[in-house]
Amino acid sequence: MPKAAHASQAKVLTDIPNIGKSIAQDLRGLGITTPAQVAAMDPIAVYDALRTPMGHRHDPCVLDTFLAAKDFMSGGPALPWWHFTPLRKAMKLGA
Repeated sequence: MPKAAHASQAKVLTDIPNIGKSIAQDLRGLGITTPAQVAAMDPIAVYDALRTPMGHRHDPCVLDTFLAAKDFMSGGPALPWWHFTPLRKAMKLGA
């Protein structure tokens, strides 16, 4: 199934560029079930909420993916998640 070209075309989480089954499952586990909720989410807070009970964080590229998804759902172009790595690093939020 092709990804949405514009935010208005995203009907389910996996329609959003960079969001596959695994990331969609992570988002659903945190109560984010719709593309509209992705548009409203705080990517940093969502990433922090993914810590395991033992305090283990996911790979920082997951935050890059959340930043990319939020940007897309806020009207930005569909960009690969790694385009957001410099932004994350500039925010000093992970290696």
